[in-house]
Amino acid sequence: MINKILAPYIPIAKLIVQTFGDDCEVVLHDLENPERSVVHVENGSVTGRRLGQSFDHIIKQVILSENLQDDFVANYYFQANGKTIRSSTLLIRNEQDALIGALCINVETTKITRQIEFLQSLLPAAYQKTPPQNSGNEENSATDKNVAQMIADLVDNILADCDPMNLKRDDKLQKVRFMDEKGIFLMKGSIELVAEKLGVRTVTIYSYLDTIRGKR
Repeated sequence: MINKILAPYIPIAKLIVQTFGDDCEVVLHDLENPERSVVHVENGSVTGRRLGQSFDHIIKQVILSENLQDDFVANYYFQANGKTIRSSTLLIRNEQDALIGALCINVETTKITRQIEFLQSLLPAAYQKTPPQNSGNEENSATDKNVAQMIADLVDNILADCDPMNLKRDDKLQKVRFMDEKGIFLMKGSIELVAEKLGVRTVTIYSYLDTIRGKR
């Protein structure tokens, strides 16, 4: 069952896709269930999104973005299945102001980019311009308290289905692997936070990360 706070975003997703057509996809995430966050997809053929998948870009390109204002980031770029995707993401909070979801609008720009490149090729060299590209600055050192709280909310949600202190080593390793893949550890202080939640020393988290990243 979809969270009652997230449910009203489903008709909005339908409206957006019907307005912008086949090159537009809208994905609704329940971030209280991070490992299976996708709860609704409209026109998933754009990126191949399916129900039950996890999020990909929300931490790296939204929460840690310098462009995050009013809980949304507009017009960042990523690649999916050989396509150039322009994406905008709105973060969703509950009544306690905790991060619980996200609405992502993904637009395939491959066709329009090719058309722009063709038109530019007809212009004299002095008038040719390069299409805008994503800055790729994923390792933002974000120290803002609001950002830190959102990361803490996500860590809590990732660990909500277990007793973190009593997990076996392999299970802790899997949780840390998931966090690393999603970008949790790009935020300053996150290693110490996760170590506290798992009841281990900070050096243990570093050891887990070395193992995960193939340094051992």
